[in-house]
Amino acid sequence: QVQLVESGGGSAQAGGSLRLSCAVSGLTSCMGWFRQAPGKEREGVAGIRTGTSNTDYADSVKGRFTISQDNAKNTVYLQMNSLKPEDSAMYYCAATNRFCPLVLRRFTYDTWGQGTQVTVSS
Repeated sequence: QVQLVESGGGSAQAGGSLRLSCAVSGLTSCMGWFRQAPGKEREGVAGIRTGTSNTDYADSVKGRFTISQDNAKNTVYLQMNSLKPEDSAMYYCAATNRFCPLVLRRFTYDTWGQGTQVTVSS
């Protein structure tokens, strides 16, 4: 059974940076970061196929966010640069150990973290 623990959320000003961490226990095939703002649907932000450099990003964050993994620490990161107020949301880490061709889709994942809040002020 995969378990996820997120950390690293908080507040930043527009143009600033934050890094989210997701500590993973168990085997995974894909990991993803999602976000959900009040009144909006949860959307995929970034995804990675475990043990590879194969990643995918939402158009809204390409060039600003980077997903990475540290296998020695069993941790997946989301580095967020050039933050915008519209990046404000609850961010969730997600994982699966099944076949995962679409890393930005919610249905790909079966395990979710508890969420961490990111707030960006203008």
